[in-house]
Amino acid sequence: LDDALAFEDLADLHAGGVTYFGYQFWQGRGEIEDFAGDGSGAVPIEVPKGATGVQIGQILKREGVVKSVEAFTRAQGTNPRGTSIQEGSYLLKKEMSGKSAVDLMLSPQSRNNMIFGEGTRNSEVYKAIDKRLELAPGTTAKVAKEQAGNLGLPAWAKGHTNVKDPLEGFLFPASYSAAKGTKPETVLKKMVARANQEYEKAGLVDKAQGLGLKGPWELLTVASLVQREGKTHDDFRQMSEVVYNRLKPTNTETNQLLQFDSAFNYLKAESNINISEAEINSNKDPYNTYTQKGLTPGPISNPGNEALAAALNPTEDGWMYFVATDGMKVTEFAKTHDDFLKLKQKFNDNS
Repeated sequence: LDDALAFEDLADLHAGGVTYFGYQFWQGRGEIEDFAGDGSGAVPIEVPKGATGVQIGQILKREGVVKSVEAFTRAQGTNPRGTSIQEGSYLLKKEMSGKSAVDLMLSPQSRNNMIFGEGTRNSEVYKAIDKRLELAPGTTAKVAKEQAGNLGLPAWAKGHTNVKDPLEGFLFPASYSAAKGTKPETVLKKMVARANQEYEKAGLVDKAQGLGLKGPWELLTVASLVQREGKTHDDFRQMSEVVYNRLKPTNTETNQLLQFDSAFNYLKAESNINISEAEINSNKDPYNTYTQKGLTPGPISNPGNEALAAALNPTEDGWMYFVATDGMKVTEFAKTHDDFLKLKQKFNDNS
């Protein structure tokens, strides 16, 4: 059996097979070059999805973490948990023994996962990335602003006017690995790629016009509004109907004004439930849905899958108004202005 062919065939196997058989293959090849000890310094490593043990070893060798691919595959093959190394970012060290590298990759110490909740604003995401990567405050926001067009946004997300942050809505809420030394643009690209994947799966491009919207950008904007206004996932479909009903040209209740506090809070970069009417009615910002008809120029948050599903499938019960009657978790809906006033009084009584 040709040695090169054998190794190539083995490398094509699933990671679990590669790590074990790779070790068996190299066991008979003589002494393996390996560093001694736990290493020093800090080296950020990115393991791509589907990488085999040999491929991971090649990455580590190229970055100076291990002395040879075989040192890693041998150590991974002899560790009972060796095949559980996952894709993502790791913070390793220079000149580690194969065993030390495997042990550290299997330890939570090497993983730096950031978890972003549904409805998180980009401004919060940028601060979290700066903190995790130990960067000066404002670094990630600056990168996002300067490189927005190079981070993987689809064509339909580009070129919109009056948008405060073109990446808003595209930093998908999920868990992301990142370690000190990772570039912020690397993390942002991961988040945008995940958003693209989820939006394609949901069918935003194909389904937007059927909902009376101009395209997927408006559909994503609806989902972001639903996400921020809904107090619980149970509210989302009703909240979605409120949006669509208020957008209708036939709407004589609010005359196509959404009147969403969440949009005003977004333009003010705050979260304030007590907003004065004088302040709202005097502000002509495109994101102020009390003075500007229609949707905001773009998303106001990063919606999760349930808000997306609700935007795609609203209720059809005639909901036009809503009030968070306890000011926190309970949202009640109304079809007429008279019923809305009753809910508003209920809110005032609870305040």
